[in-house]
Amino acid sequence: MERYEAIGLIETFGLVFALEAADAMCKAADVELIGYENVASGYISVVVQGDVGACRTAVDAGVKAVKAMDADVYSSVVIPRPHPDLGKIVARYSLPADLLAQE
Repeated sequence: MERYEAIGLIETFGLVFALEAADAMCKAADVELIGYENVASGYISVVVQGDVGACRTAVDAGVKAVKAMDADVYSSVVIPRPHPDLGKIVARYSLPADLLAQE
């Protein structure tokens, strides 16, 4: 996995809210949607990558979008300069590149 400056994550409950978060994140900043994971019982985490400032902007926008829908954000985080070993976890939840390329 190539090196990137930061990853941003949001966890909420339900696909609709996760999609709203992902859409807001990608529209708000120059980040790449890496993937998502249905963690358990409807909890869904969305992962983006980019530079630190873009990930912060994206996460803030995603949190705001979910809260605007009167839903809960269970956790959110930006990890600046993640340790290279985190790439092993992120890769597990990444969407295939050909799927991301589809319009």
